[in-house]
Amino acid sequence: MYEIVFTKSYEKRAKQFFKLHPELIQRYQKVLYIMKSNPYHPSLRLHKLKGNLKKLYSLSIDLKHKIILDIVIEDKMIILVDIGAHDDVYY
Repeated sequence: MYEIVFTKSYEKRAKQFFKLHPELIQRYQKVLYIMKSNPYHPSLRLHKLKGNLKKLYSLSIDLKHKIILDIVIEDKMIILVDIGAHDDVYY
């Protein structure tokens, strides 16, 4: 099992995100559950980012929304960095 770490900035961003998208809360909880046991599960569509974010990964909540994260494989930690629409993530 992986440990999921919620940074303070992520928690603030997630709170704003779910005010705008309360319909995604149940799907988000399912994504977190899958991520804890296997962040590489195909349904999450995990992929490494490019450019300035090349040290981070992205996974999908649905086709329009994603979570930006850092995966520390050695310690089995997943650090959540940002959440939002594919075009709106600001990290």
